[in-house]
Amino acid sequence: MKIAVPTRENVVDDHFGHCAYYTLFTVDDDKNITDTETLPSPQGCGCKSNIASVLKEKGVTVMLAGSMGDGALKVLSDQGIKVFRGCKGDVRKIAEGYLKGFILDSGIGCHHHHEGGEHQCSHHKE
Repeated sequence: MKIAVPTRENVVDDHFGHCAYYTLFTVDDDKNITDTETLPSPQGCGCKSNIASVLKEKGVTVMLAGSMGDGALKVLSDQGIKVFRGCKGDVRKIAEGYLKGFILDSGIGCHHHHEGGEHQCSHHKE
């Protein structure tokens, strides 16, 4: 199994499509992390890039994210990647928490953090 986490400075980036890179954790059958690698993030918005297909090609089946819009959620889901939103903090601790069963999807998309004005993806339905 592989887990992907949108990352900025070793913490979960609050927005999937604008992260600095993705941290990929390879997990064995005993739910132990056996390898960690980074994957550069494409420029622009995540749901308009090819990142979902790249993650699928790398074997990713789980995305632990801070937040993302409905478009990105659909693109990842269409690639067979299960998404858990609402994650915060150190990426390795989040991955370990998921493996222990402590991580649940918040169900909250990126439209809840637009108040700050930092999000520029105008193509999301809200």
